[in-house]
Amino acid sequence: MRNLSLYQLVCPTVVALIVSCGLLIEPVAAQEPAGQRQELSEQQLLDELGKIQGRVSIPDPKATTLQQPQGRDYQTFERTALPWVAGFVIVGMLLLIGIYYFAMGRIRLKTHPSGQTIVRFNAAERLLHWTTATAFIVLAITGLNLIFGRRLLMPLIGPEAFSTWSIWAKYAHHYVSWAFMAGVVLMFVAWIRHNLPDRYDAAWLRSAGGFFERTNRRHLPSGRFNTGQKLIFWSVVLGGVSLSFTGIYLLFPFAFTDINGMQWAQYVHAIVGIIMVAVILAHIYIGTLGMEGAYQAMGSGAVDLNWAKEHHSAWVEEQQRKGAIRPRGQTAAEPAE
Repeated sequence: MRNLSLYQLVCPTVVALIVSCGLLIEPVAAQEPAGQRQELSEQQLLDELGKIQGRVSIPDPKATTLQQPQGRDYQTFERTALPWVAGFVIVGMLLLIGIYYFAMGRIRLKTHPSGQTIVRFNAAERLLHWTTATAFIVLAITGLNLIFGRRLLMPLIGPEAFSTWSIWAKYAHHYVSWAFMAGVVLMFVAWIRHNLPDRYDAAWLRSAGGFFERTNRRHLPSGRFNTGQKLIFWSVVLGGVSLSFTGIYLLFPFAFTDINGMQWAQYVHAIVGIIMVAVILAHIYIGTLGMEGAYQAMGSGAVDLNWAKEHHSAWVEEQQRKGAIRPRGQTAAEPAE
């Protein structure tokens, strides 16, 4: 007893008295299982912040996000919904084009070619069109690789070849995108005045441009661009602007937004890109197989005068008033009346 300290003698006695009096109460938190306390804490954080964050020692604040439920939603969209949506839209457009072609046939010239041509697009306009079009085709192929490549291409060429292709496709998508963005801006500047609404648009819309008239197909008056071409133009401009802004967000990750904003940029970029692919497929069809004489407008830049009168009669009349069209057989030295 002499060797025991005062603390060793008093402390057990005091604890025994407190317990016997019911004064020692177990904390409520200690009565709950550890997993339940953690679940409650995480749920509170999710309710308040929409994500769970911790602390890190590296100079990267993004790494503090430990859990973000929107990421699971995006993963489901990217792996499940997006391939089905893309397949439905793109294959659906190809089927519609095929059905229309076999049901309605090619839009042909009603009269014989006149042998006289009129310039539709000069060399600078054609260069702008083909540069932007080529850039879009590269972006469409490399972008669709992200959606369908692993499912469709990798089983055909093998993992190693697919990996090499995907790396170069990523680089192409990143760098060619700047040419596409510049092309959209220049196309807007070059052709905006020809794509504003005019008095011919309402009649064109009421008859759907005569596309569904199998016989005696009417060619309604229009300016340099008809209503269908205007719709394509505004689809390219508005869609191109959307792709450009969201693409810049993705080219410079987290420079302008957080992870949730990046995911929304992915949503918009993917959906708009798919719609743009479908629109351009329809545009390619009309400009090649779908309409006789249409390709020459962007090929050589000049079209037959009778073709121009059938499809863009108001524009031909305007060119005649300006003296841009000389009567057949008139020399360049003779002024046009």
